[in-house]
Amino acid sequence: MNNLTDLLIIGAGPIGLACGIEAKKAGLSHIIIEKGCLVNSLYHYPNNMMFFSTSEKLEIGRVPFISHSPKPNRAEALEYYRRVCSSWDLNVNLYEEVKSVKKHDNNFEISTSKNTYSAKAVVLALGFYDLPYLLNVPGEDLLKVKHYYDEPHPYFKQKIVVVGAANSAVDVALETWRKGAEVTMVIRESGIKDNVKYWVKPDMENRIKEGTIKSYFHSTIKRITPTTVEINTPDGDVIIENDFVLAMTGYQPPFKFMEDCGVTFQNDVDHTPVYNEVTMESGVPQLYLAGVVCGGLRTGKWFIENSRVHAEQIIGDLKMKLR
Repeated sequence: MNNLTDLLIIGAGPIGLACGIEAKKAGLSHIIIEKGCLVNSLYHYPNNMMFFSTSEKLEIGRVPFISHSPKPNRAEALEYYRRVCSSWDLNVNLYEEVKSVKKHDNNFEISTSKNTYSAKAVVLALGFYDLPYLLNVPGEDLLKVKHYYDEPHPYFKQKIVVVGAANSAVDVALETWRKGAEVTMVIRESGIKDNVKYWVKPDMENRIKEGTIKSYFHSTIKRITPTTVEINTPDGDVIIENDFVLAMTGYQPPFKFMEDCGVTFQNDVDHTPVYNEVTMESGVPQLYLAGVVCGGLRTGKWFIENSRVHAEQIIGDLKMKLR
């Protein structure tokens, strides 16, 4: 077991790094544990992804974020957060998965895939990009089914089905179609979602209207085989030839892990965790929540720009408690 540290942060995304920075500024010892690479969720974004936000809204730790465009891309963000981590000399352990968080008396014992730690306080700065919503249909385990999208090139001259109607699905459908894929969309709703980026939504709707991207509305995937997809539509089941299925169905926070840590949830449709909105402390003393996990299933509620402040709230409260 490592020596007792003031704060252990689970998650080395931008908000986890921000918590580490605030801990250093306050003179508190810290460890950041991450099961993947630095800013693991951002790393798994599509290669050509552009952020909705401008670079200054993604800044943490007073480190300037310089971008060549008004809105930075994935590569620029990865470079920026590497620089932040190095500039602040943050204590980050990568590729180390946290297995359990248990409180004994006034301290926490944290067991990981590599070690056991003891900490006075813990921050759950967990992302949600690791747990996709599954289709739960036969054939979903085939290699042709992808819940993550990286780039369009592999789908050139391939018949692909894109599942979903939000920003990710629309971006994937348009980009792969423009790079030579034959694209079919399967959409549970009656149309493209209203929250799709306003400069993209008309483009998608025009492609559907002209028939260059085939779409089935009020429809769901029923079965996937190595060469076909069976779709349940209002007009009956339809079987189409298919090479790849890109299920852009969204992602969810790791609720089971949070519950095992002692976090409780409101009895609402969004499965919102219970926490103090001023201090970010959960129902377990000195166990804090930060970033996107605070929204439960509303994964679009919290972003880097509006949850950076969580780090200041947490460290402000923790400093008082440790005194």
